[in-house]
Amino acid sequence: MNRRVALFVFVVVVAALAISITWVGNRMSDVAEGASALPARSFEGVAVVFVGTGGTHPDQQRRGPAVALGSGESVILFDAGRGVAEGLRVASIPPVQPELLLLTSLLPENTLGLDDLLLSGWLAPRKTPLRIVGPAGTRALVAGIERGHAGSIAAQAEAFGLPPEGAAARVTEVTADSTLEEGAFSIRAVPLEGGPAPSLAYRVEQGKASVVLGGVRWDQERQVELARGARLWVHEAHFAESVEMAIQAGALDAERLRQESAWRTPIPEAGAQARRAGARALALVRLRPPPLFAFQVSSAAGDAYRGDLLVPADGDEIELQP
Repeated sequence: MNRRVALFVFVVVVAALAISITWVGNRMSDVAEGASALPARSFEGVAVVFVGTGGTHPDQQRRGPAVALGSGESVILFDAGRGVAEGLRVASIPPVQPELLLLTSLLPENTLGLDDLLLSGWLAPRKTPLRIVGPAGTRALVAGIERGHAGSIAAQAEAFGLPPEGAAARVTEVTADSTLEEGAFSIRAVPLEGGPAPSLAYRVEQGKASVVLGGVRWDQERQVELARGARLWVHEAHFAESVEMAIQAGALDAERLRQESAWRTPIPEAGAQARRAGARALALVRLRPPPLFAFQVSSAAGDAYRGDLLVPADGDEIELQP
């Protein structure tokens, strides 16, 4: 009996050691993966990566707004919301890889991760300034960030041998319809008029693949024209039904909720715009509040849109086929 007990104890100890060694090994692998530099990601075709799909308010399920467009090793980033550097890493895109950032507006939800993107990429290290395109006021915003971090940048540049110019940005402000080239991408930037803050919408094309980023509630005709025949329109939207339910349930901030709603595009309006533009797919982001189920969005859209209606989560990717 004692031999059997001793053998049982031996087997249990060996099994426990094996499990512990495996756990420690996996843990060390996770730590190493999190600390090691990522190689540049290469895309076979043209892909849209939803780095962050949240909006104005913090959401533990969604990072701030950020969408990456990749082809080969060329990556363009649209907006830099909360957690953008971590979101890029989760998508296997090193923060140094996007060489061009396109801002749709200077609302905090789009820019809170700007210093994170700028300085995390510099540590990679980025050797040349990050190029940023945005509406009027972008240059002043970026200059303020650079001034605020100037002391730390100088200290790290000297201590780590980093090129100071990699922590800088080269800014272009768009005040009229503009076209620029980025690798194989052709980019059209269009100012949107009539809103409470300067805003831009973008159309990016490579061959027959086209994606439009924008979707604020004002200047809809210009946005519809920009999105004409697009393969994908990434559009912000507002889940109005849930807001009204919250107000009816006695929400304490009902007036503020209604004021905020006036800024956003209700889902049926977004669908109607995409239908008029002939966009083949519509991806709704920054939903406020986010729906519990995707069918709620389809129900809210109703007959407004009959194309592919998507509600992407953080990390989702779409291959843009012609």
